[in-house]
Amino acid sequence: MQKRLRPLQLAAIIFLTVSGGPYGLEPLLSYAGKNSALLLIMITPFLWDVPSIFMVLELNSMMPVTGGYYQWVKRALGKRWAFYEGWWTWLYTFVDLAIYPVLFIQYAAFFFPIITVYTVFGIKLKILIGLVIIWASAALNILGIVRVGKASMWLGALVLIPFLFMFIMFFLHHPGHLSMPELNFKGASISTTGMALYTVMWNFLGWDNATTYAEEVDKPIRTYLVSIAITFCAVLIVYIFTIFVTQQSGIDFKFLSDNGFPALGVMIGGTWLGRLLALGGMASMLGIFSAVLLSVSRVPKAMAEDRLLPAKLNSLHPRFKTPYISIIVCATVVSIMINLKFTELIIIDVILYGAGLVLELISLVALRVKEPHVYRPFKIPLNISGLCIIILFPLALLIIALSGAFATSDRTTILALSALGALISAEVMWQVIKVFRFSKTPNEIVYEEEQLK
Repeated sequence: MQKRLRPLQLAAIIFLTVSGGPYGLEPLLSYAGKNSALLLIMITPFLWDVPSIFMVLELNSMMPVTGGYYQWVKRALGKRWAFYEGWWTWLYTFVDLAIYPVLFIQYAAFFFPIITVYTVFGIKLKILIGLVIIWASAALNILGIVRVGKASMWLGALVLIPFLFMFIMFFLHHPGHLSMPELNFKGASISTTGMALYTVMWNFLGWDNATTYAEEVDKPIRTYLVSIAITFCAVLIVYIFTIFVTQQSGIDFKFLSDNGFPALGVMIGGTWLGRLLALGGMASMLGIFSAVLLSVSRVPKAMAEDRLLPAKLNSLHPRFKTPYISIIVCATVVSIMINLKFTELIIIDVILYGAGLVLELISLVALRVKEPHVYRPFKIPLNISGLCIIILFPLALLIIALSGAFATSDRTTILALSALGALISAEVMWQVIKVFRFSKTPNEIVYEEEQLK
């Protein structure tokens, strides 16, 4: 019998999928300033995350199946929109995954600065280390979801412990009085607010990604409810404390953005705390990569079952019963993209993810209309009109953030347009699939055309 995830293991995976700790929040204060940074951390989760979390809990309780959000959209809107959902998620996740090995190396450089410039046989050492991380995580995923869950619990602890020490050191040794900053957007422009929003939204996204392996979770309805509640509270509390301590420390925000939380640790507690935070950053990048790879590898499997991708992607490992071909394909694509930069990719990530999230929220409403009497162990206590209203919250944040990208610079405008182009590519690929099917035998064509309806 295949082993299944339990609540704490699932909570650890969700924590690493959604957050991975405050690492990645470093640019926020340089964008938003002292007053609006903390306000964004406190407001954004309730407009961006809470609608997503409630949607995940209702639809996952209704359909706790492999493929998660892909299956929800397929049941609500049909295979065409489900393909859009799967394609957009694949694209955003490849972009997302490619940066974590690079960030791992940046934190590792706190201990060994030479790794950022050293070469081996003409190949940059940082690229070789990044490839080791990618394929080690792929191997862990092939070994099975429970092993990923156990590893995530250890990595999650390594992420949180350094920040706990930093909070203790700060409150024990901070001279003078602590002052709460004014919570307002005074002096903030649309461009800086937009980029700050991208940063916060990126650090809070991915709740739906944890549903693609629901059939591999023990008592999934209850387990997801408990695990998501634990994770949301932990992430929100840690983020608020981190931004507050950073503000009170007096560190230069640009210096923090360039050097990360290890620099803050050195300032508050000395070199030992800086090293501990750098170690936590390395653990965070390893954990996020492994958790997100776990999530995205199940989507191609579900799409292959619907004959929207090659059937080989549906192959399970004979011993570990994991979609090993899908995992290998994902790792291969990420290996090719390993040189992409972090700061610019946030824009593409959030736009692609946001489009998929809106499609999932629309599916939530559509299923309430189409299948009102289907049993839902967890049901959002809102009628159709109320559900339509909560869709507007993440959509409004996306529009504000997108406006910020267009207002910031030519470079961010190009990135935003590239993301919109990536959204359109889903329709292009759908047409390619339809044309490709006409190269098959007549019986296969008839069968697959019926499947596409």
